[in-house]
Amino acid sequence: MPERSSAGQSQTKSSGLNEAPAHDGVSGQPAASHPAIGQTIIAVDSATQHLIHQARKVAKTRATVLIQGESGSGKDQLAQFIHFSGPTADQPYVKIDCTALPIELVESELFGYEPGAFTGASSQKRGRVELAEGGTLVLDEIAALSLSSQAKLLRVLEDRKYQRLGGTQDIEVNARILALTNINLEEAVAQKSFREDLFFRLNVVPLHVPPLRERHADILPLAEHLLKQVSEIHRRPRRKLSKPAAKALEAYSFPGNVRELRNVLERAVIQNASETIELRDLPEHLQRSPGNRDGKRTLEDVEREYIAEILDHTRGKKSLAAQILGISRKTLLEKRKKYKLL
Repeated sequence: MPERSSAGQSQTKSSGLNEAPAHDGVSGQPAASHPAIGQTIIAVDSATQHLIHQARKVAKTRATVLIQGESGSGKDQLAQFIHFSGPTADQPYVKIDCTALPIELVESELFGYEPGAFTGASSQKRGRVELAEGGTLVLDEIAALSLSSQAKLLRVLEDRKYQRLGGTQDIEVNARILALTNINLEEAVAQKSFREDLFFRLNVVPLHVPPLRERHADILPLAEHLLKQVSEIHRRPRRKLSKPAAKALEAYSFPGNVRELRNVLERAVIQNASETIELRDLPEHLQRSPGNRDGKRTLEDVEREYIAEILDHTRGKKSLAAQILGISRKTLLEKRKKYKLL
C-alpha cells in the first residue's frame, strides 16, 4: 500500500506491505519509518490511506486487533506496520500460523511445557505467548483453529494468564494480540465453525484490508516498487513498465491480490532481458484483460480468475478445490496447465 504527494509517491516503512517512498497521504507529512522494517506500505489510494490512518491510531495502544482481508492482500504487512509503529516496536514480534498447528500441538506451541509433561518432553519449552512477552503475538489464519483450540485460547485471553503444560505456576499474558484471517468470521460464527465469544473477544478493533482491485490507484505505484525490489533480488537492471503493460495491469482484477502482482512482475523480470516490461512479457490472461478488449471479458478470463480464487481459498489443496469447482482432479490439473496456475 503506498502513499503519494504532489511531488511523487509516498510511503510508510513497514515489514512487508509492499510499497515505495514519499508522503503518507494522510497528514501530508513524510511517512514514519522504523529500521527494523524492510519494506514500505503503498498507500496512494484513498481506501489504503484510510486504513493506514486507522492503523496508526491503534498502533499507539495495546488493543487487540482483528485484521480481515483476502489472501495476498497485505494482512501480514499491516500487522507488522502496527507493531513497528507502536511503543513496543523494540519488543518481540511473534507470529504463529494456525493452519500449520495440529490439534494435539496447539497447547504446547502456544503455552509451552515443563519437563515430563508428556513423552519426549525432556526439557522446558517456552510457548509463543511467552516468547511474545512485552511485544506482539500474531495469530495468522485464526479461523483454522479447531473449536476445542478456540476454547483454550478464549480462556487465556479472558483470564490473561495461563500455565505451561505440566506446570502449576500461572504466567501473565503481557502481549498485544493481532488476529489475522481471510475468512469472514461473522459468517463462520453463523455457521458454527467459529466461537461467537472468541470473535467478540478478538473484534475489539476490526481492520479490513481491501483487495487490490478495490484500491486501483495503488496498482502502478506498487508495481513500480515491486519491480525495483525483484530486480534487486535477482541482480537485474531495474525494469520499467511500457504504457500498454501498465494499462493491462490497471485493467486486471488480481484475484490473487498483491501476491499475484508480485509473481507476475518477478516472472517478467526473470524472463525478459530488456529494460522495459512489454505487454507481451505479461501472462496471456493479463494481455486479454478487459481494458484491452473494450471492456469485454471472455469466458476463459472468468474461469481462470474463479479457479485462481478457489485455489487461493483452499490454500492450494487440489482435491478440495476440485470438489468446490465440481470437477475432477484431472480436469483441474488440465485447467491449471491451460491457465498457467501451476
